[in-house]
Amino acid sequence: MGVRAPVRRGALMSARADPAGRDAFALGLDAAALASRLPPLLVAAERVAATVAQGVHGRRRVGAGDSFWQFRPYAPGDPVARIDWRQAARSGRPAPLGWHVRETEWEAAETVCLWADASPSMHWQSSPWPASPHAGAPAATTKYHRAALLLLALAALLLRAGERVVLAGIDARPASGRAALERLALALLAASPPGPAGHDRGHALPAPADVPRLARVVLIGDFLGPLDEVGAALARYAALPAGGALLQVLDPAEETLPYAGRVRFDGLEGEEPFLAPRAEDLRAAYRDRLAAQRHRLAAMCSASGFRIAHHRTDHPPETALLALYAALATGTSGRS
Repeated sequence: MGVRAPVRRGALMSARADPAGRDAFALGLDAAALASRLPPLLVAAERVAATVAQGVHGRRRVGAGDSFWQFRPYAPGDPVARIDWRQAARSGRPAPLGWHVRETEWEAAETVCLWADASPSMHWQSSPWPASPHAGAPAATTKYHRAALLLLALAALLLRAGERVVLAGIDARPASGRAALERLALALLAASPPGPAGHDRGHALPAPADVPRLARVVLIGDFLGPLDEVGAALARYAALPAGGALLQVLDPAEETLPYAGRVRFDGLEGEEPFLAPRAEDLRAAYRDRLAAQRHRLAAMCSASGFRIAHHRTDHPPETALLALYAALATGTSGRS
């Protein structure tokens, strides 16, 4: 829902006699706009990731590898070859109480597929509505900007932990290492220019062919439309098998419907406009409908081994990032 945002028209010069020059000029403007948006988004993503990283445990786990992780007391059934005899001698305790097993860290990197909905509804942002007592603070940003921020911050955390990340449907090359974050940001922003013009790209959910087997999938969007496509996609991921997390990002006005009086609602994705003589009369039914939508979405996620979380754009992004990271830490693949 929302008021249609005006489309900004660039001051491109008409150059019919020189189409190549016109295309180059337009490409140059697009590149300049992209470069101007990238640094603030990366800085914000790194800040959010750094804040969350201070309060989370790493994704380290026991497994095959060469890197030492920890000693633990010997337990019946452990192979004798795994006992660290030097550590046992240092303990000064009689056998087998003083025996300790040397554990190594699992070093097989996991691939996480990241996706953010770039449809026109994600580029909507509410404004204050002082005539209604239900009006709160206006949205801090558009839903898409918040989704992109969370996606990049999550990628930063995963890359720090040694995992691989893929922007599903945009950049199929698994990325690893801190240097990959800027490449991901460029690919993400280039895939969806701001405003309603971005609806042609980035809207469809990732195809199963874009999701590696045994990978984890992170889906970020408002998920306010028909859910049949979402349910079918989640079932296909579960069959790979691939599990993961889904984050629903909403504008505060989409949760509270603060409008009052005569209000016209314009659809952003081809829907017919709707005129409400008294918008406040719709509030109770609207909230019930939203609750039913969320309940069905949660049931779909549970059936497919996905965890679900919710976020509002007027709330701090760190909370949503922590929920996503914790959801991915519950398992390696498949059902959580």
